[in-house]
Amino acid sequence: MFQLSIAALVFATLFAGAALYISLVEHPARLGLADGPLLAQWQPSYRRALPVQSGLSVLGGVAGLIVAYLSADWRWLAGSVLLLANWPFTLFLIMPVNKRLMAMPESEAGAESRAMLVQWGNLHNVRSALGAATTLLFAWALAAAG
Repeated sequence: MFQLSIAALVFATLFAGAALYISLVEHPARLGLADGPLLAQWQPSYRRALPVQSGLSVLGGVAGLIVAYLSADWRWLAGSVLLLANWPFTLFLIMPVNKRLMAMPESEAGAESRAMLVQWGNLHNVRSALGAATTLLFAWALAAAG
């Protein structure tokens, strides 16, 4: 179980790190670009980040659920629920914005696309918070077990 606990913590930490990097570094930097380049940079960045972040969320969440079951420690369950909550949050709240941005050609970028990208950044901050909270809960549970 110890190895699975470490794996869950590593996946959660990698997810949180990627999400926090996007929220604190990449997205604020790209908002400094003009509207066309802003959209043009976001689109391939999103395509590359999607499988990484979704995979880490699932791997960390499922590993945490298994550890929660084996250990009966609520922290693993709570962290797993938070990490897996990224899926419905993304599907129902972020995905509509993503689809509109992905369908928009760079030539149509302007005030509307910028406003959507600001909105996207605010929504993505929630993903960062979920990942960070999960990492803290998993680390706390692992430290308490040791």
